[in-house]
Amino acid sequence: MGRLHTIPSFIFLTNDKSRLRAGWRIMIAVILTGLFFNIVDWIRNALSISGPTTAIVGSLIDFTVVTSAIFLARRFADKRSFTSLGFRINKQAGLDILVGFAIPLILFLIIYLIEYSMGWLTFKSFAWKTESPSIIIFQTFQNFVRYIFVAWNEELIYRGYIMQSLASGFNLTWGILISSIYFGIEHLSNPNSNGMAVAGIFLAGLFLAYGYMRTGQLWLSIGLHLGWNFFESAVFGFPVSGYDRLGLLNITVSGPEFWTGGAFGPEAGFIILPINLIGVILVYLYTKHRLLPSSLEY
Repeated sequence: MGRLHTIPSFIFLTNDKSRLRAGWRIMIAVILTGLFFNIVDWIRNALSISGPTTAIVGSLIDFTVVTSAIFLARRFADKRSFTSLGFRINKQAGLDILVGFAIPLILFLIIYLIEYSMGWLTFKSFAWKTESPSIIIFQTFQNFVRYIFVAWNEELIYRGYIMQSLASGFNLTWGILISSIYFGIEHLSNPNSNGMAVAGIFLAGLFLAYGYMRTGQLWLSIGLHLGWNFFESAVFGFPVSGYDRLGLLNITVSGPEFWTGGAFGPEAGFIILPINLIGVILVYLYTKHRLLPSSLEY
């Protein structure tokens, strides 16, 4: 009888019996997220709100739902503080965000110069030659705000809750690999996605996880994610993960899709491999004098 009692404990609880195992905790976070999105849909229907919301409002709703679900899961299923996911607030946090935001500017400038020099990219015009200044300012601001929410949500989910939950059940290496694979697969439903795109997003996941490894916090990863999307799309005019939006530069990419990524964007091209390596070097140089975290609370 005693052995029978230990079977549910082994299935559901960690070895020290202090909380649910990682898989169950992730499942709870997923259920809470789905439940909260259903509640939002119910409220919209009850108030007879139909049609799509604006990009900023939609992003704000996603932010509220995802953050609330992860906060509750972290607090009650993990029995850990939300801050312990990597949200310690201090002066270093602000610097990490700023430097993280700046690094992709260098990376996409390199991509632009390589593709331009190879004849794979044609510069057509600056955006203000074809659109009014008010439209450009509004679209750029809207994209920036949208990408803030995207960076927060995706880092909170993938490098935050999923990766760190898996790290608590296995180790950080497996947490990074599994969460990055899932990160890549999740982008398979994006427009113009393919196997190369999934592989490229997987590599991007490893790059973003490296920011967490070097700091023990998520701020650098959030800055990298924000800067990546913003400079790729809103500044240089590349498609970002299959979505083509107004950029400050109007360009046409016509080079070999194997290298450029084609309509999905550079993440689906082989060019992303050396670019990620350069990004890793830049992150290392920024953090090389920092005392690395000796232990992390998973």
